[in-house]
Amino acid sequence: MSDYDFKQFDGRLTAAREWLSREYSGIRTGRAATAVLDSVSVSAYGSVMSLKQVANIGVEDARTLRVQPFDSSLLKDVERGVSASNLGLGISSDGVVVRVTFPELTSERRAEFIKIAKGKLEEARATMRVARDEARKDIQEKERASELTEDDKFQLLEEVQKKADAMNEECGKMFEKKEKEMSA
Repeated sequence: MSDYDFKQFDGRLTAAREWLSREYSGIRTGRAATAVLDSVSVSAYGSVMSLKQVANIGVEDARTLRVQPFDSSLLKDVERGVSASNLGLGISSDGVVVRVTFPELTSERRAEFIKIAKGKLEEARATMRVARDEARKDIQEKERASELTEDDKFQLLEEVQKKADAMNEECGKMFEKKEKEMSA
C-alpha cells in the first residue's frame, strides 16, 4: 500500500474533538465547574483581562466556586465581571473572596443546555465530515494522477472512513456523558 500522509486529516479530527471538549466544559451542568468562568473578562489595571489572569478560581462545594483576586483592590471589578457575563449565577462577596453559586437547573433550562450540547456535537461532526471529504478528494486526485493504484485508493479511503467513524463515536460518547451530567 502506498504511503499517504494522514497528519493533516488526523490533526483536523483531533482539533474538532478538542473544540467540542472546550465547548462542553463551558456548558453548565448544575454543578460548580471552573471552566464556566473561562469566558469572564474583568476590567483591571486599565485593560480588559480574563478572570484567570487576575484571580484564583476553585471549587468550594458542589454548587459554589470561590474566586479570590490576586490583588484585593480588584474584588469589585471581579464581581462586576462575573455579573456582566450573564451566566445566571449567584454572586456574593465577603470582602476577601467572591463566591459564585450555581442555582439548581430547571427542567426547561436543562433541556435548553442539552439542545445546545447537541448543536455543538453537530458542528464538530460537520467539521469532521469536511475533513473526511477533503481527504477522500485528495486520495482520488492522487489516484487520477497515477500516484496511487486503485487498490491503494480503496484501502486509503477505507482507512479515512474508519478514522472518521472512530472520532465521530468518541464525540458521541462525549455528548452522552455531558447529557448524563446535565440530567443528574
